[in-house]
Amino acid sequence: MTLQELLQFKHPIFLAPMAGVTTPQLAAEVCNAGGLGALGLGASTPAQALQQILATQALTDAPFQVNFFCHQSTELDAAQGQAWLDYMAPFFSRYHVTPPTALSCIYPSFLDNDDYLKVVLETRPKAVSFHFGLPHPQQIQALKAAGIVTMVSATNLIEAKAIEAAGIDVIIAQGIEAGGHRGVFNQAVDSAITTKDLVQLFKAHCHLPIVAAGGIMNGQHAAKMLNLGASAVQMGTAFIQCKSSNASSAYRKALFQQPITQITSSISGRPARGLVNHWHTQVDQPERPTVPPYPYTYDLAKQLHQTASAQDEHHFAAFWAGTRVAHIRALEPADLINLVMLEMKMPS
Repeated sequence: MTLQELLQFKHPIFLAPMAGVTTPQLAAEVCNAGGLGALGLGASTPAQALQQILATQALTDAPFQVNFFCHQSTELDAAQGQAWLDYMAPFFSRYHVTPPTALSCIYPSFLDNDDYLKVVLETRPKAVSFHFGLPHPQQIQALKAAGIVTMVSATNLIEAKAIEAAGIDVIIAQGIEAGGHRGVFNQAVDSAITTKDLVQLFKAHCHLPIVAAGGIMNGQHAAKMLNLGASAVQMGTAFIQCKSSNASSAYRKALFQQPITQITSSISGRPARGLVNHWHTQVDQPERPTVPPYPYTYDLAKQLHQTASAQDEHHFAAFWAGTRVAHIRALEPADLINLVMLEMKMPS
């Protein structure tokens, strides 16, 4: 069965499930334009996830995917946490506020319990995707028994082979160009492979359908991935500027003004690509202490951004974006998808 038959989309364009950015409205607009919409639910509580899925289902009859995080939850080392709090304290002092004195685990993992799984089984979206790792075998079996398509991000061949062995249906080939968090779960190394090379690598060594993700902003980019063997492309940065996304006005503005991105783990505790700002130019100094694990570090970053933005300063924001952000166009979902499909037919 082809990916198109499996997921029943018209156009091979997936909305990336960007937590904090995707909304039921944006997901539905992408679906209704022929693509595969998405909800990024990794930062949502089970109740919030349920609400978003039901809201999307009320706006479209078309299939869409929901996404959760499968990070390994760990206890925070007290000394490591305190070292990070001490290092970051001067940045809070700039805004004349008291720095935080503790770090919290603000986002649970899909692996921690079956609360998220129950929401998915109750609402039955067409597909569920995972970032940062694989669900438990029993969770995968429950999803398969319910007829829900499963997808997992891979950043190297070992991860892709693990996805295949686990019985997952689709591999999302996340290249180094992708905005937002790297989906690395083979923690031995981040191979930093480009999307183009990942697609070719997975096509040669795996048997599952492949979705190319990372640095895809227009039809020419998409066509190259499909010609290399991808069955669809996943686009995130290109859709952030849409009116129905949850991006702030400062985020939207920055996407059109700052064409350079960089990866840092200082914001969340895991490597993620975003627009260059104070995290990259001031926090990531050689004397920077070891970053606490995800999502403890993210707790502090969100507090710092909230503090700074309250004073109309956005240099500590997590403005996630891919490497080709300079190619962004001010288009709503239907127009963007139609233009990408038209560009795909044009000679490169």
